[in-house]
Amino acid sequence: MRGNGDVHIVIMGCGRVGAALAQTLEQQGHTVAVVDQDPTAFRRLGSGFGGRRVTGVGFDQDTLREAGIEEAGAFAAVSSGDNSNIIAARVAREMFGIENVAARIYDPRRAEVYQRLGIPTVATVRWTADQMLRRLLPSGAEPLWSDPSGRVQLAEVHTSPAWIGHKISRLQDETGVRVAFLTRLGEAVIPTSQTVLQEGDLVHVMMRVDEIAKVEAAFAEGPEEGGH
Repeated sequence: MRGNGDVHIVIMGCGRVGAALAQTLEQQGHTVAVVDQDPTAFRRLGSGFGGRRVTGVGFDQDTLREAGIEEAGAFAAVSSGDNSNIIAARVAREMFGIENVAARIYDPRRAEVYQRLGIPTVATVRWTADQMLRRLLPSGAEPLWSDPSGRVQLAEVHTSPAWIGHKISRLQDETGVRVAFLTRLGEAVIPTSQTVLQEGDLVHVMMRVDEIAKVEAAFAEGPEEGGH
């Protein structure tokens, strides 16, 4: 981690999405290392990119260490290979303890299988670099819409893993907000009273602007002890 909220981020894959992610993150003040097997791929980063360029296999532990994975706050696997991406995501999460992990998966049927296995934050091909950023840097509410008065807004709120396996109805009861919809495996889902939060779900809520800080805190803390 860096000062002032800045993070070191490792990106595997220097294709169009990887290069866009790297440039955007660096512009936001984060430090970035990009890993790719093909050294010519780094041309996409442009001469102004100041981060690390590491030639190697993105799921190799020594390569990841060279890219600074041990000091990283997030990892994105956005190469052209589904298997490589998911292996790298698991290595980052399980070997190096990186919490914010995003893997780009082209085959949505595979993505669903990985999701059920509990592999974190799997993204489908429909995801863009902007959506990847939200998974890598979950910095609170991301406003999507607000009413003309500016008092009510629809926002994506970062949710603690402690909520996984609990019903959306409990999340609503304890936080006092209305969950408008979930994004699950790239698809919008309108929750019912029986819908249970799954690994990788993005939660979009309707809330009063003056309660944003309170809602973010409740989502980040997890469910109350002893609740049902």
